[in-house]
Amino acid sequence: MRVILGEVAFGDPIPFRIVIPSAARDLQLKGEHHYFVYIMASRSLNLYTGITNNLHRRVLEHKRGEVEGFTKRYRIERLVYYETFKYVGDAIAREKQIKAWTRAKRLALIKSANPTWQDFAEGWGKPIKLQIPRFARDDNS
Repeated sequence: MRVILGEVAFGDPIPFRIVIPSAARDLQLKGEHHYFVYIMASRSLNLYTGITNNLHRRVLEHKRGEVEGFTKRYRIERLVYYETFKYVGDAIAREKQIKAWTRAKRLALIKSANPTWQDFAEGWGKPIKLQIPRFARDDNS
């Protein structure tokens, strides 16, 4: 695909064109992407390692049980670890690397970044109660 960037001002308009490769053009139009490698855990410490370009959406899908298979069957609903990447190839390579590790090595990775096994996505997708300052309320309560 070609993009017209301007025209010659003299006589008949003669467009000049610059060809921008589609991958570079897409990055310019859409902005920068981020890719995530993440590890989810169940309460009994079953682990799932995955990759996504939208961590928030994907974690909510796991929490709601919308992802069929292993994560739904074993109720893997807690986000315990994630890494961010600029390039999808790097994220895929890291996911493969982590999946090839022993369980002990994956547990050590999680403990190094999240020693208390906190759910980083706790509260995601739940309604937020608005707190309106007293001076801004209509009911004067």
